[in-house]
Amino acid sequence: MVDLLVTYMEMLAPPQGAPLASPSPDAIVTRERLDPASYLDLYRSVGGPVQWDQRLRMPEADLETLLAGASTHIHVLRVDGEAAGFCEFNNVGQAAIELVHFGLVPAFQGKRLGPFLLDQALRAAWSHRPQRLWLHTDTYDHPAARVGLRARGFQRLRGEDRDLSRLVGRRRALSVAI
Repeated sequence: MVDLLVTYMEMLAPPQGAPLASPSPDAIVTRERLDPASYLDLYRSVGGPVQWDQRLRMPEADLETLLAGASTHIHVLRVDGEAAGFCEFNNVGQAAIELVHFGLVPAFQGKRLGPFLLDQALRAAWSHRPQRLWLHTDTYDHPAARVGLRARGFQRLRGEDRDLSRLVGRRRALSVAI
C-alpha cells in the first residue's frame, strides 16, 4: 500500500532576474545562528501542521552541533521582528547543497511571503557556487509546494512511492505557502 509520494527536485542554476521585492515593508530575510531552543520553537511553528519530526527526534547535542556547523545555513523571515518562516540548507560549501526545510508559520501563509523568503534564501545559497541545489517534498506538504518550487527554478528528478508503515517516526518535509 502506498501512503506517501516523495518527489525529489533539483535546481541547476541560480535564480535569474532581479530579486523578488518584499511583499511587506516590514519583512526581511537574514541568515541567523539559532540556539537549539529557538530553532525548535520555529521548527514546531512551521512544521507542526505538516508533521515535521526529524529535528524533534534528534539528540540535543547533535542538533547543537548541526546548527553550529559552517555548512548549515538558516535563513529566517521576520515580519515586524516576528519569526514568520525559515529555509534551512545543509552541505553549504559543497557541490550539492540540500534545502532541508522551508516553510512559513501558518499565520503568515497566503501573503506572498513564501516566494520572497525562498528567492532570498536561494540567492544566498547560490552565492556559495554549488553545482546544484536539491530537495525532496512529499504528499503531506503544502499543496502549493511543488508549483512554487518550479516557479523558482526547481525541476522534478524522480518520485518514489513509500509505504508509511515503514516510515513511522522517520519523516522529513518541506512546507511551502505561495
